[in-house]
Amino acid sequence: MSGLSLALVIFGIMLVLMAVRVPISVSMFAAGATGYVMQTGWGPFSSFLNTQAFARFASYDLSVIPLFILMGHFATQGGISRALFKFAAAFMGRFKGGLAMAAVLASAAFGAICGSSVATAATITSVALPEMKRHGYSGRLATGTLAAGGTLGILIPPSVPLVIYAILTEQNIAKLFAAAMVPGVIAMLGYMVAIAIYVRLVPGQAPDVGEEREPVTAALVLGITPIAIIFLLVFGGIYLGYFTPTEGAAVGAAATLVAALAKREMGWAKFKQCLYATAESSAMIFLIFIGADLMNSALALTQVPNQLAGLVGGWGLSPLMVVTAILLFYVVLGAVMDELSMLLLTIPIFFPMVMGLDFGMPRESVAIWFGIMVLMTVGFGLLAPPVGLNVYVVNGMAKDVPISESYKGVMPFLVSDTLRTTLLLFFPGISLWLVKYIT
Repeated sequence: MSGLSLALVIFGIMLVLMAVRVPISVSMFAAGATGYVMQTGWGPFSSFLNTQAFARFASYDLSVIPLFILMGHFATQGGISRALFKFAAAFMGRFKGGLAMAAVLASAAFGAICGSSVATAATITSVALPEMKRHGYSGRLATGTLAAGGTLGILIPPSVPLVIYAILTEQNIAKLFAAAMVPGVIAMLGYMVAIAIYVRLVPGQAPDVGEEREPVTAALVLGITPIAIIFLLVFGGIYLGYFTPTEGAAVGAAATLVAALAKREMGWAKFKQCLYATAESSAMIFLIFIGADLMNSALALTQVPNQLAGLVGGWGLSPLMVVTAILLFYVVLGAVMDELSMLLLTIPIFFPMVMGLDFGMPRESVAIWFGIMVLMTVGFGLLAPPVGLNVYVVNGMAKDVPISESYKGVMPFLVSDTLRTTLLLFFPGISLWLVKYIT
């Protein structure tokens, strides 16, 4: 069997298992194991399993993942999201569609101490959706806004997918976080502009101006102070050189726990729930790591990734055209896979290909810029039908809103995503300029 035929068999096994709802980690492991054994036999396969798991998990950098996840769970259970939304609603209530804009602002702020898209969407939805319904927002706009706002959880640092990209490509996590700052803010502003335009073009989606307005009080400002302190403590400490990103994640988790205790929102039951949820999420991610490592090793033995890189190089396409094709592939892949699985499976194949192209930039700059582009596209996949994980999460919490309405609600935000991704594709300096000043 040729290398290409074997690679197709490996992918076919994975897709069939996924179609029958086998967990993605198991699907990749089974497909990779089949391909590996077919090429090397059981002896080398057993040796690979004996060494690869330890080699992967002995990495100190991996500890940043459960720490940022724990930080997010402490924020979720600590009542921090409620204070964020109340402040944002009071600040934005003067505008038409103000509560929807407030939900975007709250999602961005919560994402700055969370790192998970789904967690951000679910947490802010639990607070914002009842208020938006009470003020007369349509189910379409409310669920679409909250699903889109949830993607800011991975676009604005800390970001678990960005950490995984840094580990896979051996890039500096702090520099990638810095590069994601400006695109994340652009995403937030783009969503707010999309809301402002949408509520004016489509009548009946939001109440009239002024119906939601509440004063910004000292109590509201005091309520968001812990979030600002945590963000400055974590990222200020990282970029001033006081601690590494892993140490910063530990400091952030501890500070978020203290903030939750100070708000009297964190009891023993919630604390245990945070630990259990962190263990579950981390175990899921690490299992995907193992499955993806095995599958990527099996594919590497087929030589197809190298052949693919040589084939693309021989086409004479411009580097931007190659990256555009890769990003479009991610959009399609987002219909069947979650963001972590996509990264773990594809980055070992696409990253060497991109690094072999001439963009007229230093190699490190290309690696950082490509990581941000991938992150933007992954966010797109969380909203785009027919899957759109964030849409399903938010719609599941809005029992009276048909899923078709939620998909219609995310369309303005997908337009914003497309424009932003195009802008960052043709102007890499937008992602890279902050890196020069704070790292």
